[in-house]
Amino acid sequence: MSASQKAVELADHLARAAAEGRGVQPITALDPAITEKEAYDVQLVTIQRKIQEGRRVVGKKIGLTSLAMQKLLGVDQPDYGHLLDNMVVENGGEIPWHRVLQPRVEGEIAFVLKRDLIGPQVTELDVLLATDYVLPALEIVDSRVADWKIALPDTIADNASSGLYVLGGKPVPVDRVDLAQIGMVLYKNGEIANTGVGAAALGSPAACVAWLANKLFEFGIPLKAGEVILSGALSAAVNAAPGDHFQARFAHLGEVSVRFASLK
Repeated sequence: MSASQKAVELADHLARAAAEGRGVQPITALDPAITEKEAYDVQLVTIQRKIQEGRRVVGKKIGLTSLAMQKLLGVDQPDYGHLLDNMVVENGGEIPWHRVLQPRVEGEIAFVLKRDLIGPQVTELDVLLATDYVLPALEIVDSRVADWKIALPDTIADNASSGLYVLGGKPVPVDRVDLAQIGMVLYKNGEIANTGVGAAALGSPAACVAWLANKLFEFGIPLKAGEVILSGALSAAVNAAPGDHFQARFAHLGEVSVRFASLK
């Protein structure tokens, strides 16, 4: 089987989860020898299909930025996925339960770029100079793999377990904040679920964006002016259920919130 044919078949496999409304087997169960590069090929097949259906890529997301998550999956670097125009949810909005399978919520710092970032030698300073502003964000990660039984190739192929995202607060120029020192409190139904700080993501969220720009160079993909970059979770993802309300408060950046619709 050719590499391209394998990528198409594995993308079909993951697409069944969304079509049928339930998780599927990990792709690593179907192909235990799949490589990181092959997993990204699967991701790109899915994204190209979405583009052909009329969707637009509006940014990127970075996953596995914390040492705890990297150790859990036995990896030594983050991964990335694509953000599409139909993934964004209005701040304070409600997410219909049919839009998700097994969602978890993370608090993150979002970057909005004012100029392109092209690897392979992008530095943190380059990121700061290319950033228009930062915002507080919630990422709703989701998995097409049943029960989140994922290894690294599974989450890469599944668009880095992307689901939806919410941007909040007011735009803050990046030179007005110390990104590594920004604290965050994530609330679930009015109670503290966890806390985090910018330094939890590779030492600084800007370092995550630099990693992304350099990683994308391997695939000939630039980060473009105007794109939204979700720079990675500042604390552990929290399980969501119908009716749950999530709010994150960030020092200097403000608040962002979302609710999952109740089942009727």
